[in-house]
Amino acid sequence: MLSLRQRALLGGLATGALSVGVGTLVVFSYINTRVLEQFDETLRDRHTQLVVGLSATTDDPEALRDLMFDPAYRTPYSGRYWQVTDGRGATFTSASLFDETISEPARVREEAIVWNTTGPDNEAVRSVYQKITFEDGTEWGVTVAESRRELISERRTAQNNLLPVFGLVGLIGVVGSLLLMSAIIVPLRKLRADVAHRWDKGDDLIPEDYPEEVSPLVEDLNQLLHRNREIVSGSRRQAADLAHALKTPTTILRNELATLSDAGVDTGSVDDALNRIDAQLKRSLGRMRASNSAELTHSRTDLSNSVARLSRLFSVMAEREGKSLTTECEAGLQARMDTQDVEEVIGNLLDNALKWCRTTAHIAAKRVDGGIEICIEDDGPGIPEDAREGVLRSGGRLDTSVSGTGLGLAICIDLMNAYGGKLKLEKSADLGGLACRILISN
Repeated sequence: MLSLRQRALLGGLATGALSVGVGTLVVFSYINTRVLEQFDETLRDRHTQLVVGLSATTDDPEALRDLMFDPAYRTPYSGRYWQVTDGRGATFTSASLFDETISEPARVREEAIVWNTTGPDNEAVRSVYQKITFEDGTEWGVTVAESRRELISERRTAQNNLLPVFGLVGLIGVVGSLLLMSAIIVPLRKLRADVAHRWDKGDDLIPEDYPEEVSPLVEDLNQLLHRNREIVSGSRRQAADLAHALKTPTTILRNELATLSDAGVDTGSVDDALNRIDAQLKRSLGRMRASNSAELTHSRTDLSNSVARLSRLFSVMAEREGKSLTTECEAGLQARMDTQDVEEVIGNLLDNALKWCRTTAHIAAKRVDGGIEICIEDDGPGIPEDAREGVLRSGGRLDTSVSGTGLGLAICIDLMNAYGGKLKLEKSADLGGLACRILISN
């Protein structure tokens, strides 16, 4: 479906084209009429001049050529002509007609007749003809004519002068439509921004802050926001309650296993099974929490602060084992991800790095095209390229000599997928071990 801006552009173009088209036809029609009227008026003036000149030369019509001093009348086939005929059928013409004559209308009226006829070489001319009777009793047919080329040229000149004006009017119409639509969609942009902002703060939208047409939508959005907040908070509360309910029985089981172990009973396989149950429950609860928050929340996390805090925590753990953790993090990084979720991902990856490294682990966070990249690498044995996919699967482990469930990376994958992020396993270029590279949209 077309966006409002695209609709405004197309609508503006269509409206502008229609307006310009109709306006052009109307104005051009008016121009054609006005040019024709002025053309005919000029012809009538020349006709009057010819009648006045003829009134003084009825006894010698040849003298008219000297009285009608317009140079065009003296140039053969110039496009401007005059002609008079007496009652005896004699015809006197301007030199421009050379040896040609202009036809006279078949029906003669007392008033002057303006009509289209033909001139020399069948040239289209517009002519004024009138039958004149002077005081001496002589009757004359008086004709003046002008080539229609002049009329067409005047029309074309007037039209060409107006075409840029109509083009400008059309452009103004399109720009005006876009500006109008921009002004109209401002409340919708404000609404979009306010929805995200109010979700973070837990506030309601105020219908009175928006135009009357948008107010019903705002009220519906308020109800939707309330419902979504209830869904998110309820799901998180249920996940927390379930985790708390399972924590007590698993603690009791661990205490019982510890008692049996102190009594000399081999509980290794049971401990491993219980660890896997804990990890699977943790993963399932993480999935539940992420699926009910990633799409419904617009929360942002101060990633720089989270990386710094986790780095301090794991640095202490590394020192206890005679290892070191170095950190490199840009300031002011913001991630579109829940704080608890992003810290669980980083925490799992740091835990794995310190567990498998020989002496050194490193975490770096920086801005890249498309979001924020966090890279956690170590100087451990790494993972062969053909085995990395298997490690990302639930419970996939290459080495059972180190305690663990093998679900840490799988939990990270679940959380990153919930937020549209990515996690890749690579070989560390600097330390030689494993590099876990995650990309989070900002």
